[in-house]
Amino acid sequence: MTALAHERPETMPDTGIEHAVNDADASELDKTLWQAWKAMELPEGYHAEIIEGAIDVSPTGRVTHAQAANRVRRALDRYLAGGDHAAHQDTNVIHRLKSWIPDAFVGPEDLELYADEDGLGVKAEAVSLVVEVVSPGKHNQDRDRTRKRREYARAGIAVYVLIDDYDDGGTVTVLSDPRRDRADWAVVHRAPYGSEVTVPEGPAKGFVIDRAITGPRRT
Repeated sequence: MTALAHERPETMPDTGIEHAVNDADASELDKTLWQAWKAMELPEGYHAEIIEGAIDVSPTGRVTHAQAANRVRRALDRYLAGGDHAAHQDTNVIHRLKSWIPDAFVGPEDLELYADEDGLGVKAEAVSLVVEVVSPGKHNQDRDRTRKRREYARAGIAVYVLIDDYDDGGTVTVLSDPRRDRADWAVVHRAPYGSEVTVPEGPAKGFVIDRAITGPRRT
């Protein structure tokens, strides 16, 4: 289920850079979406994000989705134990009137110190790693593989981990060194389920995503 306030026209090429809108229009669009997002009252089990000029409403994921998201969050928490960072879920990450809810992310243990001005979420600059577990369906896959990939790069989040059951039997992609001006990443490492993939930087540097988190390759 998706409520769209503004979308890229079908004929507009996907360059990886935000579509052409002048600064005044973009500002007004962002403000309008932000106010609409804050005023939304959703049924239980749904959440809303602001992604590339659209309010995207999604239901709670399937059991397999929740299982992978919880495995990675718990493993990150164990890895980060004793430090001042932790893994978090069900929290808005805010950047320039955009709002995203990653399946897991790494940020300071005390998020209140880094809350946005409205107290609705944590500022993206405090987030060092985001994790998305891809859900079935073209819209969901495009959101995590393409639109959120660009958004997280624009926000300058250091590492993006994508756990994808629906890519060639299951893959883990770790993207790092974001290039904000290009809305993309300089370093992309993609590996099949069953391999060990390591986070390259940040508080979770050295954290390994392996079969214990992803499960076996899908057939």
